[in-house]
Amino acid sequence: MNLKYLPVVICLWIWSQSLAFSISDDGLMRITLKKRNLDFHSVNSARIKRAIHERDDLKSVEKNCCKNDVVYLKNYFDVQYFGEIGIGSPPQYFNVVFDTGSSNLWVPSSRCIFSIACYLHSKYRSGISSTYNEIGVPCEIPYDDGYIYGFFSQDNVKVGDIIVKDQEFSEITREGNFALLALPFDGILGLGFQDISVGKVTPVWYNMIEQGQILDKVFSIWLNKDPMAEKGGEIVFGGMDKSHFKGDHSYFPISQDGYWQIEVGDILLGNNTTGLCEGGCAAIVDSGTSLIAGPTGVVTQINHAIGTEGYVSFECKDIVHNYGNLIWENLISGLNPEILCVDIGLCSNNGIQRMNDVIETVVYNESRDGAATLESPFCSFCNNIVLWVQVQIKQSNVKEKVLKHVDELCERLPNPVGESFINCSSISSMPHITFTIGNKLFSLSPEQYVGRVESDDEDRSPVCYSSFVALDAPSPQGPLWVVGDIFLQAYHTVFDYANLRIGFAEST
Repeated sequence: MNLKYLPVVICLWIWSQSLAFSISDDGLMRITLKKRNLDFHSVNSARIKRAIHERDDLKSVEKNCCKNDVVYLKNYFDVQYFGEIGIGSPPQYFNVVFDTGSSNLWVPSSRCIFSIACYLHSKYRSGISSTYNEIGVPCEIPYDDGYIYGFFSQDNVKVGDIIVKDQEFSEITREGNFALLALPFDGILGLGFQDISVGKVTPVWYNMIEQGQILDKVFSIWLNKDPMAEKGGEIVFGGMDKSHFKGDHSYFPISQDGYWQIEVGDILLGNNTTGLCEGGCAAIVDSGTSLIAGPTGVVTQINHAIGTEGYVSFECKDIVHNYGNLIWENLISGLNPEILCVDIGLCSNNGIQRMNDVIETVVYNESRDGAATLESPFCSFCNNIVLWVQVQIKQSNVKEKVLKHVDELCERLPNPVGESFINCSSISSMPHITFTIGNKLFSLSPEQYVGRVESDDEDRSPVCYSSFVALDAPSPQGPLWVVGDIFLQAYHTVFDYANLRIGFAEST
């Protein structure tokens, strides 16, 4: 070995001995997660900004590599948990988010020279790795409002004490609109399925299994909500740590290829139904976001009940004023609620709902010449109002009370530029929010679903905010929930690849 590299190798070896991982007597690989506390900037920026994205736009070497499907996009301002991995020989270390909502591994590249963010994060240098294999095929990975750009490479990846050989990953050379500069981590390690992997790249944890590094085809996640705790959480490959939960896990089957997605039933506000998911909704369990995102109609009911200050929609209130009586009478008379807004004239028939960057759900229809036409946002408001009136009718409320309540709900439509804020002193009086999954109830207390940000300024009061944000995905993907870290903090989660199921148990 050239002596000039010896000090570098020694330093890297010493660093590797201090990594936050351990192998216990039970043979499980534990990766300690670091926790980042959100600040005011993060809270104001954190959201799932765009609801859907056409799978055709996930570009890679094979244009037709991916199914023509719909995926949701997110940003990572709100991510709180990340851990350390190594890439190359000797290992070059990176902080990454272990993200069950995506499937690719990517880190900044030494060839990233035109992005300031790359100079503030660790960069992979292929020239100093003896196990690097060049691929060089360009790729684009969609996040938030745009893409991150780079190319595929291959090298060994060190996860804890596991060495995954010849792992394909992306070296990022340009971030596009993705605000990597403001993030405390370097990249993403996707724990989703290969179906949604850009370029059909084999995910890291697939290769762990195929190379015999873990015997049981499961991994589990425990997240520590305690902001003062030294350990932010832990991901265990090959099993679970029994000290992180109590009781038994309840398991639910994966309902669709690609994501760790299950079916959920009604979401209860206290003891009351919110209506929309009584017949079933999809839910993606996503460790790559701290939020819980769901249909606007349900999130609005939740935010109204907990007293958020959000976006006041005059259009929504205008529909209540002009059509409220008609909607009530049609529902009472038994008209199918799914066609009510079409019957009134606020929606077109056979529309496909999509979400824009604000709050309205808009509808695209094909005109006679095949061109797409944009339908009025009144359609989305009308459909939400119909849902809310239905819920109130089931509670046997009189018309005047119902319409007044719906008018108030219009004022609680989720904030389009971030979370909806709450009076911190009212947390103790807020209702529990309960997800029905299978025949089990999984409840979140106000202390669990309300986020709290302390100010560095002693004269400034803490800020509390709702962790529920709006996400409207079209059928057949929607109605869709994205269940993030707020839920995973409350429930220890097992991702069982062998049996294609997810398990939840109360976290300790």
